[in-house]
Amino acid sequence: MKDFVDKGGPLMWIILVASVVAVGVFAERLTYLRRVSVSVEDLLRGIANLIRHGQYAEAQIICRSTPGPVARVIVAAIMRHDLPRTDLKQIVQEAGQLEVPVLEKNLRLLATVAQITPLIGLLGRVSGRISAFVTVSSQGGYVTASTLSNGVYQSLLTTAGGLVVAIPAFAAYSYLSSRVNALLHDMERAGIEIVNLLMDHRGGTGAIIPFGERQSRVRETSPAG
Repeated sequence: MKDFVDKGGPLMWIILVASVVAVGVFAERLTYLRRVSVSVEDLLRGIANLIRHGQYAEAQIICRSTPGPVARVIVAAIMRHDLPRTDLKQIVQEAGQLEVPVLEKNLRLLATVAQITPLIGLLGRVSGRISAFVTVSSQGGYVTASTLSNGVYQSLLTTAGGLVVAIPAFAAYSYLSSRVNALLHDMERAGIEIVNLLMDHRGGTGAIIPFGERQSRVRETSPAG
């Protein structure tokens, strides 16, 4: 490995550092996203039972003991459960917006690695070719294949190195972005549902319908066509 890096020239060291950064960012973000992912339906089902009995403090305790942005969005609404629906909607939207930078932390860095490493490889290819032509020029045009091999070998190594880092980095960025989008959807869904739960309880409807059942009833009561 070190032999390839040395023969690739200084730009190969930059590509190597970029690969280490990409691996570090991917590992950290993947661990974080797995830790904060929760089942929205299970969380809401437990909270709904407490809200039905007016146990808002206990519902807050459950949310605070649950890691992740979904629980924080829910607890933001429960803390101000006596406000009008419009204000509650605004609260959950603002709480969700505060979570976005945390979820997207370092994703741009990973995308940057995926974008610049092929360019660094291309730069290495050009510099390797220039080095080869300089060698030819300095020796009056009479050179052997072995004399040109260093410059050509350097250009190929840096090009390949840039692609080897860029392709996995882009795949990792796409995967993490999909995980973040799924969490953002869960946050939006949880925010809408907790507002509905609080309004149902305040209106004295008695039963608080879990999210899945609420959606099923909406489909059943919708007119055909």
